[in-house]
Amino acid sequence: MQAMNQTDILLESGTNELEIMEFTIAGELFGINVAKVKEIMMARPVKPMQRAHPDVEGIYKPRDEVITVIDLAKYLGLSVSDNPEHDIFIVTNFNNLDFAFHVHSVVGIDRISWEQMRKPDKIVYGGEEGVATGIAEFESRLITVLDFEKIVAEISPSTSIQFSDLEKLGERTRSDKTILIAEDSMLLSKMIIESLHRSGYVNTIKTDNGLEAWNYLCEVKAAGDPINAHVACLVTDIEMPQMDGHRLTKQVKDDPVLKDIPVILFSSLINEEMKRKGEELGADEQITKPEIAYLVSVIDRLTKDQNAE
Repeated sequence: MQAMNQTDILLESGTNELEIMEFTIAGELFGINVAKVKEIMMARPVKPMQRAHPDVEGIYKPRDEVITVIDLAKYLGLSVSDNPEHDIFIVTNFNNLDFAFHVHSVVGIDRISWEQMRKPDKIVYGGEEGVATGIAEFESRLITVLDFEKIVAEISPSTSIQFSDLEKLGERTRSDKTILIAEDSMLLSKMIIESLHRSGYVNTIKTDNGLEAWNYLCEVKAAGDPINAHVACLVTDIEMPQMDGHRLTKQVKDDPVLKDIPVILFSSLINEEMKRKGEELGADEQITKPEIAYLVSVIDRLTKDQNAE
């Protein structure tokens, strides 16, 4: 199958919409943000790797690059395919890494609003750190959108945030500036907050999505106090239920009172196309996860001239 043309698929910035590719595993319906998809192709034999994670099927080399294949059915505890000769590899790119996810079929692509996305039930989908980013309803179908960042982080922890990277920043001092964080992943938000605390930013406010962050900012604005007395910097993911990071950035930068808040997009989706979108919306900086030390250094720079209240 041909590579996907993301330029044709990615949507206008700040519309709070996304494209979801539907796929099936053992007859169950799942989804992935098209912005993460590099190409889809028929499944093919792979080379097993000794001492690899049990959910890693092996590696293959479609062209000049060796790609790791993750067996999603095995990871999710679902049954194997009834027609393996028709299985599909979804080749992804996020966090500047390529992985192939072995699925059983691809259904199609849907355009939905993040407002249609709901956080999954914690009991059904694995508790606080479950495998689902959200549940989307489209034409009476419920689509479980998987947290691919978490899946990769579990299988290959070295690809996620590393606290040891903070050592390169040298000796740190305490800062009372408040950092607002919008991040729907429990795992990543905990790691981001821990990293900021270790770096001296002890005042953090965590929200689960862009809408919660926006509501908090509206409350701050209504209070009439200087904005940086409550928020020195906003760090936001892009993919989030209810309101995504692009929409949140647009809301902030279009607001005459809030527009001076530094906004950092901290996302696995940052590539050249996404950078152009972020720039159009006024984002002050865009950083690819898991570059946590660079995130801290950017917060240092963007808040340098602010007075801590």
